Amino acid sequence: MRPVAGVTYSAIQLPIAIGTNHKTIQHMLQRIQSVYLLLAGLLIFALFLFPVAHNVYINSVPSTISVTGVYQDVNGVQAHTQSFVALIAGTAIVGVLPFILIFLYKNRKQQIRMTAYSIVAEVAFIATLVMRVTNLSKLVPPPSSGSYWIGSVLPVIALVLLFMAIMGIRRDDKLVKSVDRLR
Repeated sequence: MRPVAGVTYSAIQLPIAIGTNHKTIQHMLQRIQSVYLLLAGLLIFALFLFPVAHNVYINSVPSTISVTGVYQDVNGVQAHTQSFVALIAGTAIVGVLPFILIFLYKNRKQQIRMTAYSIVAEVAFIATLVMRVTNLSKLVPPPSSGSYWIGSVLPVIALVLLFMAIMGIRRDDKLVKSVDRLR
């Protein structure tokens, strides 16, 4: 079989041969969207490690806001003073979705649909995270002199990666359809 076209994925040149069916091609491709989905899931789970806001003064006490809750300095030690159970569950669900989507590679249409649902869930998660942090600002006196940390950027990066995954899945779908037309 002689190569008809080359496809570059992750700096690997893969020939696509005439006479192969689309399932062979599907397994042949190194799928960059799988990398995007993996990174999106890892970034969401990284929220358990990195705070969303740091050095926020709530009731004159320096605090750190994370997806797991509020941590305040009590006698010089960080103590978990408020827990965000719903946000913890949302983080786990939104973080697991991209990992599940990686294994739906055999059905690209379903993978695109489920990735779109994952994007909707991610947007809802970001909205919930923003509302939770801003609800703390309604305290009297309001929190002051805090700074957003890497945890506030990670969900947005994961959202961009999910969009990039959808584009990669669509590109694969077009490629498989074009090879089927050549046969």
